Amino acid sequence: MIELLSRLCSAHGVSGREDDICKVISDELSGIADNIHIDKNNNVIAKIGSTEKYNIMLDAHIDQIGFIVTHIDDNGFLKVSSVGGMDLRVAHDSRFKVQTDSGELTAVVCCLPPHLSDGGEDKAPNADSIFLDTGLPAERVRSLVQLGDTAVYDSVPTALLNDRFTCCATDNRACCALLIRVAQLIKLSPVKAGVTLAFTSQEETYGKGALTAAYTISPDEAISTDVSFARQGGVADHEAGVLGGGAMICISPVLSRKMSYKLIDTAKENSLPYQLEIVGGLTGTNADKISTVKSGIPTALVSIPQRSMHTAAEIVSAEDIENTAKLIYKYIENAAGENDEY
Repeated sequence: MIELLSRLCSAHGVSGREDDICKVISDELSGIADNIHIDKNNNVIAKIGSTEKYNIMLDAHIDQIGFIVTHIDDNGFLKVSSVGGMDLRVAHDSRFKVQTDSGELTAVVCCLPPHLSDGGEDKAPNADSIFLDTGLPAERVRSLVQLGDTAVYDSVPTALLNDRFTCCATDNRACCALLIRVAQLIKLSPVKAGVTLAFTSQEETYGKGALTAAYTISPDEAISTDVSFARQGGVADHEAGVLGGGAMICISPVLSRKMSYKLIDTAKENSLPYQLEIVGGLTGTNADKISTVKSGIPTALVSIPQRSMHTAAEIVSAEDIENTAKLIYKYIENAAGENDEY
């Protein structure tokens, strides 16, 4: 699992520029899924088994937050804008990788020395103050970088103690690993229901990938997967899950209550750890989009607990991913299809 997470998190994939991560996921699915293809919106779609009688869609978004280059000044500095919810408090002095047509460039966010500041060093930087420095002169930068190129944290995938893993992009590559693991389990022990895996694009910006994928797939039901907040210093217990505490099963007005409680029953029946995430409205995930496609798709949301979200050092538990994969597999295994009277 750690090796799989490392490969997935090392791939570039800012919203709208997911080509690199699309290829990595396609390669990982080779041999364990069928009809693997990348659609017009950079969604990676694959099938397992026959989906004619009953089709369960599993969703995980593949894109990550980052910067987009908006201007190159006469000193060669790259002016950038956020793509998705970049946490600018941790951006200063960070190292980034700029994705260009000719490869990657290492850059550092310029940081104003305290000697030259107004004394407000404790304040989060303004978005207008973020510039990337590649170390190259303007003429050379302009020959390599185009406006619209993207940049992500230059974060090294690292295994921590107690089965933890840290890197940028575990939001949501942790769930990409989760769906790949579910596919492996189905390969080892096939299920009756057909499964369509949807690794979807642009969740961090608008959710276009999930919308178009769900419309095309038109499943009988869907389980969307994402990361959610894990407890850490300064976070109230009721606002977050427990890292290592298992799948976070969401209950929300926009989700299928039947599916949510069936997931809970499945966890109990198989002695799998789980925890509840109660949301009073929209979930802020692809589940919100998928549930409204066409005449409506019954949708559940299962999340992986994560610390330090939207930073260069997001933390997840490999054990949580494995246990959540077993939960989803058992749910699919017990799916009764159209005659399910739960």
